[in-house]
Amino acid sequence: MRTGITQEQVNAAADAILGAGENPTVEKIRASLGTGSPNTVTRMLDAWRNRLGERFREMSALPDVPGSVGQAMVELWRLAVGHANREAAANLKKEGTALESARAELVREKEGWETRLQAADAETVQAKAALELAERARQTLDTQLADSQVLRADLVKQRDRFQAIGDHQASEIKKLRELLDERDGELRRDREQNETYIRNVEDRAHQEIDRARLDAKQWQHRFETLERAHQSALVTAQTERDLLRDQLRKADNEVARSKGIASALEKALAKGRTAAPPRSKAKGAVVADGAAKRSRKIVARAPRKP
Repeated sequence: MRTGITQEQVNAAADAILGAGENPTVEKIRASLGTGSPNTVTRMLDAWRNRLGERFREMSALPDVPGSVGQAMVELWRLAVGHANREAAANLKKEGTALESARAELVREKEGWETRLQAADAETVQAKAALELAERARQTLDTQLADSQVLRADLVKQRDRFQAIGDHQASEIKKLRELLDERDGELRRDREQNETYIRNVEDRAHQEIDRARLDAKQWQHRFETLERAHQSALVTAQTERDLLRDQLRKADNEVARSKGIASALEKALAKGRTAAPPRSKAKGAVVADGAAKRSRKIVARAPRKP
């Protein structure tokens, strides 16, 4: 941090400039020191000049200084003081002009700063209002943050719970996958065995179908043969039945005729028994018995009605 200049620094700079044959001025002192405000340098340079007169008087009062040298130094001092006064006047005029410009600039800057200050006051009011709004918003956000933290804690618990559930389900899924892989292997083996069994069954089925077709053809041939034999036997049976019916009808007629004959014989026998002598009776009985036996034989030979 830069500090202010001292009188000793200004005195040393002025002596160095004077020793170089130049007139010490405010600008040269500031250029030599590299710092210092014009007012401070002017004030300290005036003090150096006042002290310079005393120093010259002290030098002129020295007993070992010749009179011509002292006179020369006094003349030099007069010239220096005159030049310094003129220079100081010119510098003061310049500095007055500069100070006036600086004052006008300061006035303008003051007005600008007042305008800025008014704007800053308005901005301050707005900032205070915004600060109040921000404070209320901060309180709201704090409340929301607290709620969010509670919600976050609850969500963390739910996440941990869901994570545990997910891990358990993942473990179950892994076990189920292993079981499914094992079951898939078993099913694959069972499927291969079933496919082999089905192929064998299909082969046997085809063989059985072929055999059944052959048997069906044989049975069809046998059925047709039997059907023809049955039809032939049926025709024969119908023919025989018709013949038997004719024979039965003839036998019935013969029986009826025999019964008529037997009845007539019995009647004749009965009459003969009542009218004929005993010898004749025995002969008639013999005839009647022979007729009855013939009738029974005819009936026994006759076929029965179906």
